[in-house]
Amino acid sequence: MNNNSYSHPTLKAGYASCATAFLINMALAYVLYFICRIAFILSNYGAFSSGWSALSTVDMVHGSLLFDTSAILYTNALYALMMLVPLHRKEHPTWQAVARWLFVLVNSIMAAANLADAAYFKYTGRRTTASVFSEFSNEDNLLQIIGTELLNHWFLVVLWILLVFAVCRLAVSSEELRFYSHGKTNKTYYYLVQALMLLIYVPLCVAGMRGGFTTAVRPITISNANQYVNRPAEAAIVLNTPFSIIRTMGKKTFRNPHYYTQEELDKLYTPVFNAKADTTAQPAVKKRRNVVVLIVESFGREYIGGYNSSLDGGHYKGFAPFADSLLTQSLTFDYTFANGRKSIDGMPSILSGIPHFLEPFFLTAASLNDVSGLADCLGKCGYESAFFHGAQNGSMGFEAFSRTTGYKHYYGRTEFNADKRFRGDNDFDGTWAIWDEPFLQYYALKMSEMREPFVTSVFTASSHSPYNVPEEYSSKFTEEGSNPIHKCIRYTDMALRRFFETAQKQPWYKNTIFVLTSDHTNIPDHKEYMTDLGVFVAPIMIFDPSGELPRGRRSGIAQQTDIMPTVLQYLGYNQPYVAFGCDLLNTPSADTWAVNYSNGTYQYVSGDYVIQFDGAKLTAAYNIKKDWMMQHNMAGDAALKTVLQGMTQKLKAIIQSYMQRMEENKLTPGA
Repeated sequence: MNNNSYSHPTLKAGYASCATAFLINMALAYVLYFICRIAFILSNYGAFSSGWSALSTVDMVHGSLLFDTSAILYTNALYALMMLVPLHRKEHPTWQAVARWLFVLVNSIMAAANLADAAYFKYTGRRTTASVFSEFSNEDNLLQIIGTELLNHWFLVVLWILLVFAVCRLAVSSEELRFYSHGKTNKTYYYLVQALMLLIYVPLCVAGMRGGFTTAVRPITISNANQYVNRPAEAAIVLNTPFSIIRTMGKKTFRNPHYYTQEELDKLYTPVFNAKADTTAQPAVKKRRNVVVLIVESFGREYIGGYNSSLDGGHYKGFAPFADSLLTQSLTFDYTFANGRKSIDGMPSILSGIPHFLEPFFLTAASLNDVSGLADCLGKCGYESAFFHGAQNGSMGFEAFSRTTGYKHYYGRTEFNADKRFRGDNDFDGTWAIWDEPFLQYYALKMSEMREPFVTSVFTASSHSPYNVPEEYSSKFTEEGSNPIHKCIRYTDMALRRFFETAQKQPWYKNTIFVLTSDHTNIPDHKEYMTDLGVFVAPIMIFDPSGELPRGRRSGIAQQTDIMPTVLQYLGYNQPYVAFGCDLLNTPSADTWAVNYSNGTYQYVSGDYVIQFDGAKLTAAYNIKKDWMMQHNMAGDAALKTVLQGMTQKLKAIIQSYMQRMEENKLTPGA
C-alpha cells in the first residue's frame, strides 16, 4: 500500500476548500465593518456635516480599508491559523464547526464594539480606546448604565442582532465548499499545498497589520487616520473601534495627577500664550516673514564643533563645518535640548510645542485631540504652508501629523519623483528616502513656487541607519573611527550648505526666518553626551539673513517646544495658542527651562540645576554647570531646599497642565 495516499474522508476534498472558506468569511468581515461604519456616520452625522463636502471619498475609503484590514487580521488571527494550518485534521467536520463559530463569535463582538461607539462617540468625540477598561473600572452601576444606553439606542441593538444573524447564516466552512475528488488524495502533495498557502498568507497578514510592506512604514496607529480627513474629529470616520483598542492596549494613558487645585495651577503655570488677546479680532501678524524649519535627522549637537569648544582639550572640530558657520550667524543658547528621543517625539515638540511625556504623542489616543501649531496659527493669517519629507508618502506618520498641525500641502517621495527637474528614484537611498542633497534642492525650488508669506518644514533622512552616503560621495565622506554616522553627518552638512546656496538666490530668502534643529540625538562618542541629560542635547539655531533678529550665543536654556512660541511672538501673532515652552526672545535667561521624560522619570532643567522626578517625589538633583556628568546627587542638600522645591513645584505644574489638557482635549486655547 502506498503510504503517501489517503482514502480518509476528510482528505477527499479539494486542496483549497479551507482557504476558499477562509477568504469568503474574511470578505464577510469587511462587509460587517462597512455596515457598522455607515451606522456610525449616520448616528453622528451632525459632528461631521459641516466639513463633509470637503472630505475626499477616495481618501476616506482608502483609510477605512487600511484600518479595517489591520483590525480584521488581528482579531481573526486564531481563526486564520485554524483554517490555514497545514494539518489534514482541520478538514474534520468538528474542527470546521469550531472554526466557523469562532469566526462568528469574534466578529459579532467586534460589530458590537463598533456599534457601541456609534452611541458613545457623542460623549467623547473619538473612537473608544483601551483606556475605557480603566475609565469604568470603579463604576458599580455599570450594568445599569449599559442597560439605559441599550434602551436609548435600541435601533443599534436591532441592527447588531440582524448583523449577527446574517453572519451566522452567511459564514461558511470548508464542509459546505467540499469539492470531492475521485480516488485517493496524495498526502505529500496535500501538505505541500497547505504549507504554501500558509507561507503566502503570513507576510500578507504582517503587512496588513502594519499598514504596509516597506521598512519605511511604521505600524500604523490611530494618529495615521488624520492623513485621510481634514479635522481630528473626522478621524473617527476612517478608524474602527477594535483597531483603536488594540493599538492603545498597554500604552500608558495620560492622567491628571491633581497635584494642585485649578486655581493654584493657573498661578503656577499656563501654556497659553496671548491669553488676554482679543479673540474676536482677525488673526494676523505684524511681520509677514516666511518661516522655514529644518528638522535634520539625528543631527546631534555633539557633531557640531562650534557647540563643543571644550571637548578633546579644545581640539574638537566636529563633523559639520557648514553648521559651524551657520551657528556664528544665528541665535542660539548655552543649553539646547530635544524634548524626546525619537523622530515621532520631535515633530510635535518642534511644530506644535508638545513635549514627549509617557508615550509618543503620535501613538496615543490624544493624537486625535484638536492641535494647533506653527502652520495652523500662521495659516489663519494667510500663510501658505507645506511639509516636506523625502520618504514614501505616509512614512512615519509624518503626513498625518503635518496635516493635523495645519500644513496644507505635503511633498514626499511621490511628488519628488514626479518633478522632471530631478532624477526621481535614482536618488532614492534604497531604504528610507530620497538622499538629502537632491531633496533639499527640491525643497528650496518648490518654495519659490509658493505664494509669500509661507511657512514650511522639511524632515531630512540621510543621517539615519544604515548610515550610508550616495555612491558618488563614498570616497569623500568616509567612516571616521568607530562611529558610522559621522560620514552621514558630513554628507548632510554638505547638503545643508548647498540648500542655503540655492536659497540665497531665491527672491524669498531675505524675508525668511530659518530654524535648524534635529529630531533627536544619536550615537554619542563623548561621555558628556551619554548622561541622562546629555542624550537630549540637540542644536537649536534661529537664523535671519536680514539681520533683524539678534545673533550670537546667549546664556540660558532652549528646547524644541520653545520654537513655536519664539517664532509666533516675534512675528507678532495676535491670537491665543497653546505651547509648552518659552518665547526665547523675551524671556530672561534665568526663567528659561527645558523638560523631558525617559523611562518613568521627568527631567526639568532651570538655572544651574536639573532635577529628576518620578511623578511622586524628587529623586535626584545636579548642578549642570559644575557637575554636567551628573555624579553628585544634591537632592538632599539642605542649602538647596528652597531652590529644589521651587523647581519641583514648577515641574509638577507643567506635568499637571499637560496631562489635564491631553485628557480634556484642551491643546487649543478655545477648548
